[in-house]
Amino acid sequence: MSSAAPAFAPAPTADAPAPGLNPRHITIHPLTGHIGAEIEGPDLSRPLAPEAVAEIRDALARWKVVFFRDQPLDHAQHVALAEAFGAPTIGHPVFGFVEGHPQIYSVARDRFAGRHTGEPLIRPWTGWHTDVTAAVNPPAASILRADVIPPYGGDTFWTNLVVAYEALSPTLRGFVDTLRGIHSFTAPEGQAGTDDFRDKNRRRPLVSEHPLVRVIPETGERVLFVSPSFLKRVTGLAPRESQQLLELLFEHVTRPEFTVRFRWRPGSIAFWDNRTTAHLAPRDIYSLDFDRQLYRITLKGEVPVGVDGRPSTAIDGEPLDAFSAATA
Repeated sequence: MSSAAPAFAPAPTADAPAPGLNPRHITIHPLTGHIGAEIEGPDLSRPLAPEAVAEIRDALARWKVVFFRDQPLDHAQHVALAEAFGAPTIGHPVFGFVEGHPQIYSVARDRFAGRHTGEPLIRPWTGWHTDVTAAVNPPAASILRADVIPPYGGDTFWTNLVVAYEALSPTLRGFVDTLRGIHSFTAPEGQAGTDDFRDKNRRRPLVSEHPLVRVIPETGERVLFVSPSFLKRVTGLAPRESQQLLELLFEHVTRPEFTVRFRWRPGSIAFWDNRTTAHLAPRDIYSLDFDRQLYRITLKGEVPVGVDGRPSTAIDGEPLDAFSAATA
């Protein structure tokens, strides 16, 4: 099963030339050696010039996640910003969207309370994920907007899956280059899905097989495409072999030197390449009495392709393009 080409990263045009290393419309402040940069300059509540869009794309390609401060957007402005960079998907193909704004998914503090029961099994990689990898064409990018933010706690981490791949030994890189894995939405380890969680997944099932290493078409970068929350097993390996390999890879991609931690403020925006990163909201927010409300838009992505040229395949469900407010 395939999907039309995404609108996330078109080639530069005469109206939007490649910005190179010296952007003129934005100021970039890198945050770590491998990932993350804050961007100053643009007013995201207004239409962006093509040159500014091109420079932000260039920064995103280099730093994988970029952050903006003091951008208090409403829902309509959030949608308009996303459309400058690609085609928004449905807010979430399984768990819905904000009423009146089908492109927006509510990232509320307690959204999981109605989905899972029991005590989760906490491992070093628990909660880390890449968005919607159960779909055959996961989003290319995500834009997350802060609305209600606690005075402390509730940060988010991102990790660079390109650098994580490059840090593997040549022998292990050669092995994982050949492998594929099954991604699906299931309750976290140690927990059970509620009736509502199971019903939503029955009505809109998503299960896909992706390469463990995907190749980014416009750069040729190889990405260790492992999403700890959604990647369930490695195709062709015995259960114990799959478990051991995935635990090694999950632990590897969350090494601190591959990551950046972002402290939210009201009006902050994070924009990340969902193909080359995974992210985590630490569980400290659940020990606090503060609320936390963010809103996310994801952009249409291509079907991943492995080192061998084979695309991902859908085992159950449709591409994200098939989901709309009418089908929810």
